[in-house]
Amino acid sequence: MSDRLSWDDYFRQITRQVAERSTCTRAKVGAVIVRSKSILATGYNGSPSGLPHCTDVGCLVYRSTTPAGEIEENCFRTIHAEMNAIAQAARHGTSIEGAAIYVTHSPCIHCMKVLVNSGIETIYYERPYKLDTVAEILRYTHVQMHALG
Repeated sequence: MSDRLSWDDYFRQITRQVAERSTCTRAKVGAVIVRSKSILATGYNGSPSGLPHCTDVGCLVYRSTTPAGEIEENCFRTIHAEMNAIAQAARHGTSIEGAAIYVTHSPCIHCMKVLVNSGIETIYYERPYKLDTVAEILRYTHVQMHALG
């Protein structure tokens, strides 16, 4: 029996390493987009290129209310890991149609909508994050989402 990592564990470990580049002070999130066992793009949460980072100048947290009446706090300064990975693929002209994405945390509602529209077919995540908010989208789309054990 081999001690070799499975593909899921391999990509999960890379995703964790990518998350270490995060400049968010609230959560380090990493994303790796793959197809045919090859990495197409990576992303982590932090400020857009060339702008100040939360680790340097602090967060720009705002509060909003969800349709269910829950209070959420988000940061104006930060772009999420999934969106950064998609942007990296776009910048380099890499198609992600039919690809999978590995993420340290399950996508938020906004990232889920972008992932659906970008052609991602499968989402693998390590830690659940507000899964109830994306259930409606998953019900009406071809995208599959799986927790990594």
